[in-house]
Amino acid sequence: MTNNKIIVPLDVPDLQSAIALVEKLDEVSFWKVGLELFTASGPQILEYLKCKEKKIFLDLKFHDIPNTVAGACRSAARYGVDLLTIHATAGKDALKAAKEAATEEANKLSLQPPRLIAISLLTSISSRQLAFDLKIPLELPEYVLQMALMSKEVGLDGSVCSPQEASQLREVCGDDFLLVCPGVRPTWAEKGDQKRTFTPAQAIKAGANYLVIGRPITASTEPILAWEKICAELIPTT
Repeated sequence: MTNNKIIVPLDVPDLQSAIALVEKLDEVSFWKVGLELFTASGPQILEYLKCKEKKIFLDLKFHDIPNTVAGACRSAARYGVDLLTIHATAGKDALKAAKEAATEEANKLSLQPPRLIAISLLTSISSRQLAFDLKIPLELPEYVLQMALMSKEVGLDGSVCSPQEASQLREVCGDDFLLVCPGVRPTWAEKGDQKRTFTPAQAIKAGANYLVIGRPITASTEPILAWEKICAELIPTT
């Protein structure tokens, strides 16, 4: 199935809007809950998605000292989510503490531990911004690779990356390292604030495991048709 590779973000302001979108796009099996919705609804949206037997990408991008991110990941593991994000720039100690805490808590509750995914670099950041705004003296692909390798070294399950970096990360980090790619836009959709984009088919070919595709679907006047169109683009032609 190609549609299980697509994660649709619930980038809406409240629980009622989220439920309405999930009900409208019933065929979507994997949903992303980010900062805006989780801040508004708390765990209620996660409980709703679990009741609907949906997979959950809890994208809160934790970034803090090791003790704090460990506590946050321990709490998140209790929700039974499938993917959970932390910024790689939190450092090795924080990444390791987060992984250990999430796994320990899930095992204690007989739950499947969430797969912990490192944020290498936000896909809204361009090469120029990396160099001039953030003062990072590395080329963008090299920086993303170093963040992914550090995350893999301490036991994380994968990385969020632009599809433009997926091919290199797949080659270096191996087949078991999950690559979750936002910044995916069909040719017929606007890029919005994403700077480093591929089409869905290009991203899968480059090595992505999951594609995060939001506005081309959720902002469409016909979201069901947009969803079906993207799924059709991922069906192999040979």
